[in-house]
Amino acid sequence: MVLNDNLADLVEPVIEGIVEDPLWSTFMERLRERLAADYVSIVFRPLPDGAPRNRLIHLYAGQAWPPEVNRRYRAILGGQDPMPYHELAAGRVYALNELLRFGDPEHDIYRLQFLAPGGMKFMRMMRIEEAGGVSAWLTVSRADGEFDAADDALIAAIAPFWRAALRSYVAMERERITASVAHEAIRRMNFGWLTLDAEGRILDADAHGTQMLAAPTMLAKSRGGRLTARSPEVAQEIAGAVAALAKDPQSRPRAIVLSREPWLDMLLVAANMRDGTTRPTPTLVAYVHADDWSSADRCDQLGQLFDLIPSEARLALALSRGMSIAEAAGELGLTVESARTYSKRIYAKTGARGQADLVRFIHRSVLAIA
Repeated sequence: MVLNDNLADLVEPVIEGIVEDPLWSTFMERLRERLAADYVSIVFRPLPDGAPRNRLIHLYAGQAWPPEVNRRYRAILGGQDPMPYHELAAGRVYALNELLRFGDPEHDIYRLQFLAPGGMKFMRMMRIEEAGGVSAWLTVSRADGEFDAADDALIAAIAPFWRAALRSYVAMERERITASVAHEAIRRMNFGWLTLDAEGRILDADAHGTQMLAAPTMLAKSRGGRLTARSPEVAQEIAGAVAALAKDPQSRPRAIVLSREPWLDMLLVAANMRDGTTRPTPTLVAYVHADDWSSADRCDQLGQLFDLIPSEARLALALSRGMSIAEAAGELGLTVESARTYSKRIYAKTGARGQADLVRFIHRSVLAIA
């Protein structure tokens, strides 16, 4: 083999392998062919911290281990693996006699009962370590025929490219986990969005916003594609808010209560986005929020969180949903004076200095993602 001959055939799949499924499958198969190997594997943990459960990634190309050898490894030898994986110098290619001590009974048992029956009589292994601390191990093996110096040089030449690819993959994995957690929090908060043009026509929506439009709720899409509501009063309020914001994008966002039971509200804001190249640029964004919990459930949760009695919890929920003291009193069948008395108790228990504080405390509490 010549070191620089068609190295691009390996480098390109190393880089593109971070988006393959399975990862690096093309690279491993090409390397196996170039080295006339029976087996090529990559093993790593994408994140160095956290619980190890389900974190180990084991990829391979070529001849899989025989079932009996695999069972033996898992049952007995796996816990006695003498390979010095973490002691390997990063970027250096190791032969089998550098990984195991021939003549050492423990090492010989591992070699003769696992490696040799698994077709791994001749082996090369290389560890790489990316900047974030994640190590990965590349192993190539044959049942017959020792690897030569040209093979070792080819494996070593791959190291810097594979290190860069691994770093990109680890960064993507961290971002994926962060995005997954954020997405789950947003999902639990039951928020969706729709983008609108200046006439209120729906341009796009996320999955949750689309689901809200399809559900038999207050929201609807008119024949002309405009965002509207099944209630004429609410439909008129939406049309007025759209017209006002389209005329003056600097005006304040418009909050609209679509339904009180079950709770459904919407915030219309001017879209601060650059002109798009593939889709029309939206003029407005409608953030829609639904509460899957009933008012009774929310009152129970408020009582548990802030130590409120049921009557206080009902009033706190009404106030958090934008009602005035007088409106909440009428809704709950209380006198205004009784509602004021309850509100003082609520403020004392929650630490709120007034209704604005109470709304902020409730909507920023864990109830938002319950």
